[in-house]
Amino acid sequence: MTNQLWSSERRLTAIGRNGLSVPARQAVTDQQITPARSVLDYGCGRGGDVRSLRQMQIEAAGWDPVFQPDDQLNPADVVLLTYVLNVIEEPVERRETLARAWSLARAVLVVSARLTWERNKVSGSVFADGVLTSRNTFQHLFGTGELRDFVQGVTNVRCVAAAPGVVYAFKHDQARLAFLARRVLPHVEWLTSSDTTSAISSVVEHTERRGRPPRLEEMPHAMVELLGHLRASDLQRLIRRSADPDRVAAGARRSTLDTLLFLAVELFNGRGPFGSLPLSSQLDVRAFFSSYSEACRRADRLLLKLRDDAYVRGAMQASKVGKVTPTALYVHRRAVDNMPTVLRLYEHCAAIAAGRPADWTLAKLRHQGRAVSWLHYPEFDSDPHPRLSASYSVDLKTLETSFSSYDDSPNRPLLHRKHEFLMPADPDAPKYRRLTKAEVEAGLYDRPHLIGTEAGWEAELKRCERSLRGHRLIRRTEA
Repeated sequence: MTNQLWSSERRLTAIGRNGLSVPARQAVTDQQITPARSVLDYGCGRGGDVRSLRQMQIEAAGWDPVFQPDDQLNPADVVLLTYVLNVIEEPVERRETLARAWSLARAVLVVSARLTWERNKVSGSVFADGVLTSRNTFQHLFGTGELRDFVQGVTNVRCVAAAPGVVYAFKHDQARLAFLARRVLPHVEWLTSSDTTSAISSVVEHTERRGRPPRLEEMPHAMVELLGHLRASDLQRLIRRSADPDRVAAGARRSTLDTLLFLAVELFNGRGPFGSLPLSSQLDVRAFFSSYSEACRRADRLLLKLRDDAYVRGAMQASKVGKVTPTALYVHRRAVDNMPTVLRLYEHCAAIAAGRPADWTLAKLRHQGRAVSWLHYPEFDSDPHPRLSASYSVDLKTLETSFSSYDDSPNRPLLHRKHEFLMPADPDAPKYRRLTKAEVEAGLYDRPHLIGTEAGWEAELKRCERSLRGHRLIRRTEA
């Protein structure tokens, strides 16, 4: 970032923060920022992220041409470029700034920018390719696809959208694939072990869930120490003797589908050679497929099925989770991993292309065309008919995104029949199902075109002389 005479007041765009910024928080959540990695906040402004990271015992430094121009500028494992590109008027300087940040990153560059849907928050007049505000500050608002393509063009590596307006560029492709694997594959928890017997039980349980015995390299270090005195053949014999064959077979079926899902997402974002895959994924391929080539061919066919409207609609109709409407399938966050594999791929491709928001409750997958929306109902668990707070959507054909907030709407959309969005075995489903049954019997769903918003729903409650007390429907008593 060159220290030059700027035509806009960039210093005024630097805000004070008491906690981590959204991009830094995302990088922590995604395990890109850890205590084992150093961090450089390039263009750190007033240094809020640096202070917060240091409080987390993370080695962090910052540099800024206005607020910290004399600080030493050294490479770091992780470089943050947080809302910097927006405020640069000259496209050439934007590229130079991004290239400089990339050169300082040893492992990953985290780039964030304000997006086009924030235009109504930026008052000012059109100037060059952005907006010049009354405070003489400049904002170039990026499209989601534009930001990812811009970072890819400068870094010359495949990038991943971690969240709306947040892009990761990895120095090594193995790190990108490891990130995709963490995003796509279910996280495997190991049972706590304090002695050899409990460690063996944990390995057996892991084998049943995964469908294959784990390698020592996959185990927690403490467990390896507990089992270190056993020969590999002895451990294998103990697993065969103790593991339930039916559970192992079911685990193998799940792991086969999960591996196909990962390889299909990998192809969507750029497939690497077998040796670049995370170790656990390599072992899954060896265990469940005749070869890497065969696994890739099957994953490729799965990805191609996303183009077939009839196949996708059939998968939605066959899904054991979610609510199918004339236009889309709606699935709760707790149930998305139980959708058919092709639908999980559908949602993951959208997330990798445009970033999945941090806060969401339902995923909406359209039947025709390819578009995914993440809908946020903050009070889903506590409100019998939760109100929609926000919607973030991506069109997979154009990669165009849109965002809508309903928090200030006087008549927000709301949900009915909450149990239909969940897995049948969800512990809250019976309570929601009872409420729906009571509402149907009371005639509240007789005019479905009226009940989709707060005002319409309240009018129907009044008409049917009913009110809600938690998740119970009671007769209305007028004051």
